[in-house]
Amino acid sequence: MSFFLFFIRKYWLTCTITLLVAITALSLWPNESLPSVPGGDKIHHLIAYAALIFPVALRRPKSWYLIVVLFIACSGLIELVQPFVNRYGEWLDLAANIIGLVCGVLLAEAVRRREAVAERE
Repeated sequence: MSFFLFFIRKYWLTCTITLLVAITALSLWPNESLPSVPGGDKIHHLIAYAALIFPVALRRPKSWYLIVVLFIACSGLIELVQPFVNRYGEWLDLAANIIGLVCGVLLAEAVRRREAVAERE
């Protein structure tokens, strides 16, 4: 197992909380002070939420799927709050976030399966 995966498994909760705080802060930061970042907005949402769920899906704590539901709810809440902080709430952002969560879970599952195959060899 690589050091990166070892680190994520060991500090999965710290990684997840840090990412959640960063995503929430950046999502609610006033629009006029955000820097221009290359790539599409929906791609950024997808990558952020895939990264958010990856440590959880890799570690798979008890009732981890409830954390997925919590992240969906938080994402929806952020979209509802954004108009009050000079941002635009878009339901397509929520869809991109959910797709990102699914991608993060699938990526973690692929890593878990690859490791299982490597251990058998």
